Amino acid sequence: MLLISSLGVILITITTIVMMLAALLSKKSIVDREKSSPFECGFDPKSSSRLPFSLRFFLIAVIFLIFDVEIVLLLPLIIFFPIPIPSIWLSVGLFFLLILIIGLYHEWNQGALDWAH
Repeated sequence: MLLISSLGVILITITTIVMMLAALLSKKSIVDREKSSPFECGFDPKSSSRLPFSLRFFLIAVIFLIFDVEIVLLLPLIIFFPIPIPSIWLSVGLFFLLILIIGLYHEWNQGALDWAH
């Protein structure tokens, strides 16, 4: 137990040091308006170089990630529940899937899955 907690402290310390170094080294010292504007062979840009980002696509991606993580949590169900009765595995798995289906129905009912809008 002592070994696991000492490894945890070491990992947290290393992670904190790396995050602080990354934050310190990634700061730009000079913000120049010319350097941050798009460059088109010395001419002024005709239009914005930034394409508009679809918020619908972002919402669909977030919903996909949520359901993907929940499915990943469902897969090791047999390992984490070493119960000799398969009906308990089945009931817990079906309950978890029921929660996923209710969440999917809620998203569909709210219109978050309508791509055409």
